[in-house]
Amino acid sequence: LNFHWKLLFMKRVTLLEFLVLVYVTVTHCLLTSLYVLVFLFAVFCEDLRSSLYFVNASVQEVVFASTTGTSAPCPAAGVPPVSLRWYLATGEEIYDVPGIRHVHPNGTLQIFHFQPSSFSKLIHDNNYYCTAENPSGRIRSQDVHFKAVLREPYTVRVEDQKAMRGNVAVFKCIIPASVEAYIAVVSWEKDTMSINAEMSRFLITSTGALYILDVQMEDGLYNYRCMTRHRYTGETRQSNSARLIVSDPTNSAPHILDSFERREVMASHRVELPCKASGHPAPKYRWLKDNRPLEPDTRFRQSVTGLLIERTHPTDTGTYVCEVWNGYGNAEVVGRLQVKEPLKVMVSPRKVKGSVGSQVSLSCSVTGSEEYQLSWYRNGELIYPSNSVRMTGQNRENLVMAGMAKSDGGAYQCFARHGKMSAQDFVQVILEDGTPKILASFSEKVYNINEFVSLSCTVKGTPEPRVTWTLDDEPVVRDSRHRISHYINAEGHVVSHLNISQTQVPDGGVYRCICNNSAGTVSYQARINVRGPASIRPMKNLTAIAGRDMYIHCRVIGYPYYSIKWYKDSNLLPYNHRQRAFENNGTLKLFDVQKDVDEGEYTCNVLVQPQLSTHQSVYVTVKVPPTIHPFEFPRFSIGQRVFIPCVVMSGDQPVFITWQKDGRPIPASLGVTIDNIDFTSSLRISNLTLMHNGNYTCIARNQAAAVEHQSQLIVRVPPKFVVQPKDQDGIYGKAVILNCSAQGYPVPTIQWEYSKGAGVPQFKPIALNSGFRIEVLVNGSLLIKHVLEEDSGFYLCRVSNDVGADVSKSMYLNVKIPAMITSYPNTTLATQGEEKKMSCTAHGEKPIMVRWEKEERIINPETSRYVVSVKEIGDEVISTLQIMPTVREDSGFFSCHAINSFGEDRGIIQLTVQEPPDPPEVEIREVKDRTIALRWTMGFDGNSPITGFDIESKNKSASWDTAQKTKDVSPQLNQATIIDLHPSSTYNIRMFAKNLIGKSEASNELTITTDEAAPDGPPQDVMLEALSSQSIKVTWRSPKKHLQNGAIRGYQVGYREYSSGGNYQFSVISVETTGDNAESLVLDNLKKFTQYGVVVQASNSAGTGPSSTEVAATTLEDVPSRPPENVQAVATSPEVISLSWITPPKDALNGNLMGFRVIYWANLPDGELGEIRNVTTSKPSLELDGLEKYTNYSIQVLAFTRAGDGVRSEQIYTRTKEDVPGPPAGVKAAAASNSVVFVSWLPPHKVNGIIRKYTVFCSNPHPTVSSEFEAAPDVFFYRIPNLSRNRQYSIWVVAVTAAGRGNASEIITVKPMAEAPAQILTFNRTVTTPWMRDIVLPCKAVGDPSPTIKWLKEINASPAPVVIDSRRSVHGNGSLVIRTVKAEDSGNYTCVASNSFGSDKIVLNLQVQVPPDQPRLTVTKTTTTSITLSWIPGDNGGSSIRGYILQYSEDNSEQWGNFPISPSERLYRLENLKCGTWYKFTLTAQNAVGPGRISEIIEAKTHGKEPQYSKEQELFTSINATRVKLNLNGWNNGGCPITSFTLEYRPLESPTWTTAQRTSLTKSYILYDLQEATWYELQMKVYNSAGYAEKRLKFATLSYDGSKFDLAEMLMSKNTRPAEPINKQQQTLRMHIDIPRAQLLIEERDTMETKQKTSTVTHTVHYQSLSQATGPLVDVSDARPGTNPTARRTAKAGPAARNRYASQWTLNRPHPPVSSHTLSTDWRLPTPRVAGSVDKESDSYSVSPSQDTDRARSSMVSTESASSTYEELARAYEHAKMEEQLRHAKFTITECFISDTSSEQMTAGTNDYTDSLTSSTPSESGICRFTASPPKPQDVSRVMNMAVPKAHRPGERKLSSA
Repeated sequence: LNFHWKLLFMKRVTLLEFLVLVYVTVTHCLLTSLYVLVFLFAVFCEDLRSSLYFVNASVQEVVFASTTGTSAPCPAAGVPPVSLRWYLATGEEIYDVPGIRHVHPNGTLQIFHFQPSSFSKLIHDNNYYCTAENPSGRIRSQDVHFKAVLREPYTVRVEDQKAMRGNVAVFKCIIPASVEAYIAVVSWEKDTMSINAEMSRFLITSTGALYILDVQMEDGLYNYRCMTRHRYTGETRQSNSARLIVSDPTNSAPHILDSFERREVMASHRVELPCKASGHPAPKYRWLKDNRPLEPDTRFRQSVTGLLIERTHPTDTGTYVCEVWNGYGNAEVVGRLQVKEPLKVMVSPRKVKGSVGSQVSLSCSVTGSEEYQLSWYRNGELIYPSNSVRMTGQNRENLVMAGMAKSDGGAYQCFARHGKMSAQDFVQVILEDGTPKILASFSEKVYNINEFVSLSCTVKGTPEPRVTWTLDDEPVVRDSRHRISHYINAEGHVVSHLNISQTQVPDGGVYRCICNNSAGTVSYQARINVRGPASIRPMKNLTAIAGRDMYIHCRVIGYPYYSIKWYKDSNLLPYNHRQRAFENNGTLKLFDVQKDVDEGEYTCNVLVQPQLSTHQSVYVTVKVPPTIHPFEFPRFSIGQRVFIPCVVMSGDQPVFITWQKDGRPIPASLGVTIDNIDFTSSLRISNLTLMHNGNYTCIARNQAAAVEHQSQLIVRVPPKFVVQPKDQDGIYGKAVILNCSAQGYPVPTIQWEYSKGAGVPQFKPIALNSGFRIEVLVNGSLLIKHVLEEDSGFYLCRVSNDVGADVSKSMYLNVKIPAMITSYPNTTLATQGEEKKMSCTAHGEKPIMVRWEKEERIINPETSRYVVSVKEIGDEVISTLQIMPTVREDSGFFSCHAINSFGEDRGIIQLTVQEPPDPPEVEIREVKDRTIALRWTMGFDGNSPITGFDIESKNKSASWDTAQKTKDVSPQLNQATIIDLHPSSTYNIRMFAKNLIGKSEASNELTITTDEAAPDGPPQDVMLEALSSQSIKVTWRSPKKHLQNGAIRGYQVGYREYSSGGNYQFSVISVETTGDNAESLVLDNLKKFTQYGVVVQASNSAGTGPSSTEVAATTLEDVPSRPPENVQAVATSPEVISLSWITPPKDALNGNLMGFRVIYWANLPDGELGEIRNVTTSKPSLELDGLEKYTNYSIQVLAFTRAGDGVRSEQIYTRTKEDVPGPPAGVKAAAASNSVVFVSWLPPHKVNGIIRKYTVFCSNPHPTVSSEFEAAPDVFFYRIPNLSRNRQYSIWVVAVTAAGRGNASEIITVKPMAEAPAQILTFNRTVTTPWMRDIVLPCKAVGDPSPTIKWLKEINASPAPVVIDSRRSVHGNGSLVIRTVKAEDSGNYTCVASNSFGSDKIVLNLQVQVPPDQPRLTVTKTTTTSITLSWIPGDNGGSSIRGYILQYSEDNSEQWGNFPISPSERLYRLENLKCGTWYKFTLTAQNAVGPGRISEIIEAKTHGKEPQYSKEQELFTSINATRVKLNLNGWNNGGCPITSFTLEYRPLESPTWTTAQRTSLTKSYILYDLQEATWYELQMKVYNSAGYAEKRLKFATLSYDGSKFDLAEMLMSKNTRPAEPINKQQQTLRMHIDIPRAQLLIEERDTMETKQKTSTVTHTVHYQSLSQATGPLVDVSDARPGTNPTARRTAKAGPAARNRYASQWTLNRPHPPVSSHTLSTDWRLPTPRVAGSVDKESDSYSVSPSQDTDRARSSMVSTESASSTYEELARAYEHAKMEEQLRHAKFTITECFISDTSSEQMTAGTNDYTDSLTSSTPSESGICRFTASPPKPQDVSRVMNMAVPKAHRPGERKLSSA
């Protein structure tokens, strides 16, 4: 519509046309579809000017059911609206047949539904086409094949198939060939369940075949049926039921199951080439095309069914070979693929515009086929070659048409046909009028003399117009000044130029360009004025014709002039209405010239100047043309005489008169006489015949003109019959011609009238416009194209031509009716055993014979059960088939055939004999505690849909009268579940099927026992007791006995947090039952000081019971786990620091906050630490007072609860404010001469700030200060000069800080003197230094003369001179220098100064600081996620401990973490550790020197252990032929969350494991796609942070029939296999024995008797504590002495010392009289061995566990010493020697009893190197007996001398010896 609007806007169409376009568009939208509208728009866009187009032109076949009929719109349309007509392919326009065929006004062809007897190939199986015509032309559609499909009886069936397990089975729906093209497989059913895409192993192919992939035994339990639907009638059929026979795989060559011979597909579509074979081993496939391997192409893909080709190309056409092979043979499938392209036709050029007389060439290109027939059509009519039409090319694809006439325009179509395919394309050829049209021209203009003039005319026309030029009606003569040229421009138009050079006055005038071609002439004129004297060209006399118009031209040259006037007889013209003068160009026009008025002389007068004129005259002569008096021929009959005069009434003489007949001279042979007298002429005929008929013309000529008059002479002949109608027969549905022809003149008209029936005729005219079923032929005969029964009657042929009387003749048409079945039931039902009647009503000409058939077998009426009766009622014959009684085999198709002399017909009746259904076959699908799931296979449904099933169940001991009944189970189901049963009860079950006819017999009866059920009651007396801050003990009693529903095997303890922000989902721990009435469990790793709710559920083999009422308890308080936050310290005075902090979050307090503790100490200037103090407060702030002035303090804050102190905050450092200093600690003064004194002093004990300077005071006398001196703060000596000899001076010293002067030192006196004795200014004191540094011991002495210095060191309380060496030296100032101080340099050093007048000495105590000694580290507490350590510090090395470094690492890891710890702490707790994991710890102290010795490595283990599987839980929930469901609820996490699990399984005979790994442990796990009746080995590893547990066992899948596989048979087959040679040097003998709660891996055990002595060898074996009865097979060849070989599989390499803590067990030989002992659940047979007993060939063992090694390990942590390492090395050495003997021992399993549900006894024979023997997890304790033989004699000596280590126990330090 948008396009139409644009056309209207562009004025390409009128408003009316636009409205028509809209109307047509909307109309076709309603008649067709949205697709048509889109296509229509596409066509409009393709050809904007096209007014004819096709819609949905791709439809080439319309197939329909005779019972429904069909309709098809004409696939053509146009604008303006078109006329639509339908034709047969022969070109015959179709006609309406009432009730059978009809063409609607909108062009839709409708064919109505019809009875089979009314089938007409002409109507119901023929090719049609339609045409669309409007003024633009006419187009015809492609041929459309209409084909009616009659209802035919047919059945579909499916055959039984065979397949091997694991192979492929193919079911095909077999459809009769007669209807195969119309039938589609719509679905497949397995029993009553429809197969859909969700069934992964079932596949329905594009051809309707059913593929069953990976066939399983259970597939043979079902019935398979296909459902089909007739594409056109909609009839559905269900096939018979087929079964699949499944067998075990056997080696066999491939056998083709699905193949193809030929496939046809249209290009760009996908195609599937089926190729499927069965065989064993599974066949392989290879595809070849044209005997070459397929080239790689992404479009080709091998699918399950064969080869799938996407987007096919024509190049894919070829022969395809599918090669199939395996090791036992080969096969192949050979088929042909034909890829067809749709025919496509393109006519070019797309737009053809020409003109009349031109040549048009069209080309037609065809794609899609190399072979085709091509035809050209013009306006729907076939074009044939002719003189003006040529067709060239190999297939006549080029059409060339010359000399196009106006009628040759329109639609040209090219049709290509190949087989049933056809295609067409068309173009619109528009022929425009070729008459020349002037497009551009010149205009009137004024030029000067000698000026250049150029005139041009542009003209278009077809053919190319010729242009000539005239000047004042005279041709322009070419000369040197006048040149004429022509050329063709880019648009194809002719451009003509007239160029005039050196223009003169005579060149002025009226110029005219005349354009003419064969289509016509056109001209244009305009005046060109040349300046100059005006004059008139000479004029010639003229002749005019009276009665016509006439022009007289006055040709004026020169310019300018003023006026042009005409005169006649001195009268100015015009002077009447017939005269008109054109003053501007000098032309005079005379209208309807009259001789007497207009003849004469005319004068043209031109005023050239105001007072000057010129003139010229011309004489006009008027000629008068003849006038004929009209005449007409009267009515004449044959044989009459004729006289007709032709009289010329007026006109100039002479006049000449002639006659013509039919435009030609009258032949003399007609005998016509013509008489001419003066101005008359007469025509005489003496005897009229038919030859005289015609048009007679009288022609009169004179000098003026020739005129004529015509009249028709008709010779009339009365009508008469040539062929008279007569009675005749017509057959219903056929065509009939009622002959009638006549002659006469005028040609007579024949009319037909009709009177229905055989009564007295009452004729009425026949309507011939009712769909053209009846038409009158050219000869007058009446054609009835399709005779109907109502056409029977009288027909009257009436002939008339208005000459004489009409003639008529009647006849009778007797319509003969062929035999037709007019009434019969399509389908009918019968009940088995009852009488059934079926009737057919036949109509037609008598006699009619009716025959009955049953599926193409004629029924013999004499058969005892069949009776045929016939009766006639009026025109109908009713035949009845009676069946008595009906049986199942009567179901099928019956047909009644009616036959008479004019045809035959049949009616098909489908009889369905209904009966009660066969009973279903019932089987067990699943049995549970309170439900039984059934599955059934439905048998024959009795030809009546199953309306439901009844299920009855009863206790085995009850009668069926009391059965529980479930009625009317949906027929769509093939399985149901009986509910509300009692656990562990036996029931009988049976079924009935029902349909509308009745109820089936009872099905097979099942006897089933339900499973145990989960407990119905909760545990009793659940109580909680908080054990610690992270553990709660849960105690309970078992549920009431009557609610247990079986033996309680374990409990599920669920707990959750109650506090805000907690997790409100229960965490669950599985606990095995102890068998006691009272049970308990400790919940670890809980949140501290948190309320928990706990519920307990009991479980048995069937599941878990209800929860107990939730009970709550709160974990105990603990110390806070986080320090106070944002600790702030501010010094407010020299002795006060103010503190504040934020209380830790509530969730970190872990209890009720009791207060805060502040720990602080002074960091002294010498690097030492002051006393560590603490103070408590209940508020988050505190003032510390009484502090040292100007001292840096370290401060930590912690919160504490009733449980103790929490975590300390990080140290903060704050210094108190500065104050005045104290007095110097000491002052000395000594005379150095008679005028000089030296003063020395010590810094104040309490500096109280930064010493800015020292002031030395000197007075004489005291306290008068005579002088004072200042010394730098780092100077402690001062020289006072210029003193008086022997005068006593008082001297004291004061220290100064920023706060002011401090107190004065003591006052000393001194006298300067000559000969002063030696004195030492240095003070006695202690000198401290870190080791490995250089130290200077000062000794400043004065005296006169200068003293000498000597150093002594106290050794063994006696001073001795200091040895001067490379490390020790004395400086010139007396100082002793010791380099790289060592600890042994510590001690008292004496400096002695002396001179001749005296001596002095001092003692310096040198203290060398070293790193601190190692602390003693111990473990005080462990939880599942934390370990608390405490320690006792060692010697501090002479320097305060400034902190600790704690290092830790996981066991078997070399990566260490570390934590800094405050020097005030003696306890530390590590949080967030892994559960159940061993850790190593060391602690290092640090002082001012550096870190000290590392403590001994200690170990501790967090609570928790490896996962365990509950012995009370069954691992296998269900086992069938291909699937096993595992119960994972039995796994107990051991107190540590499970992180992942790995599961591997394999058939026993296979070396390859299939692995499934997950990060989370679900409740169950299913193993799919297992092999039927096969033994498998399963091993499962479950991991947590403590390690992993392994469970290994064997299981067997069931057979497809549900039978179990015999384990004993499997074991025997294994034990009887020939032994393979074994390299004993490389093979380690292993024996794996499964008993409840224990796994024993026996490494060696033997007793040797030598030299009359008996020595008992007790040997260590390894035990892995597991909760299940089976476990991994451990190879001891890789196990170190004293290690757990199982744990080593995943442990990282670590220090060898870790192995000393592995679990150990001891085997002891029992008392000899007991030939065989049993390892049972207590595992203890403490039978003493009698001295002197002799070993027997076979003996047994008992086993007892050593103490809990984890508990021993914990106790060893704090008592570990280096001696244990040497003990372990010795034990490892002895154990390695004993391992060697294991290779020579022989073990035999004699019996193994497993108390499971089967209670089977398994016995295995002797095997030197036996595999592990495992069994299903037993439900009760198991018993195994086993024996061991002593080693071979040559190995005796190797055993006798071996040391036997005892089990390692805590506290033992010495090696055990044998």
